[in-house]
Amino acid sequence: MARTSTYLNFSRNTWEAFNFYKSVFGGDFSGNGVARMGDFPPPPGAPQLAEEDKNLIMHIELPIVGGHILMGTDAPESMGFHVTFGNNVFIMLDPDTRLETKQLFEALSEGGTVTLELQDMFWGDYYGTCTDKFGIQWMFNCSEK
Repeated sequence: MARTSTYLNFSRNTWEAFNFYKSVFGGDFSGNGVARMGDFPPPPGAPQLAEEDKNLIMHIELPIVGGHILMGTDAPESMGFHVTFGNNVFIMLDPDTRLETKQLFEALSEGGTVTLELQDMFWGDYYGTCTDKFGIQWMFNCSEK
């Protein structure tokens, strides 16, 4: 079945971030559960995984609003990655009600930054933006009047 998802890379705190998102959206982690780096043997010719990297998240999935799947992984520098958080990715939520919009906005912006307060916009919807405490940017748009 076709689906759309958003994939997030974190240096070493995917587990913390996804438990935060789970506290906001509810539900359970989906797919084949939580896969950790140490659950799989290294590919042939690859260096042995460092002990401190074995518990890092290889893959995690969390269904959020409207069947959207939020996915994530740890991408530590010890494994050759360099995570750069920028302004090129937002997760757009279209909740059904203003109440749900406000609740999700308040929860996700706690400890982060509100970049545009929720407000009625010229196109007729209730809209706002924030960046959560993990540097992920969120847009909220609710058409309920």
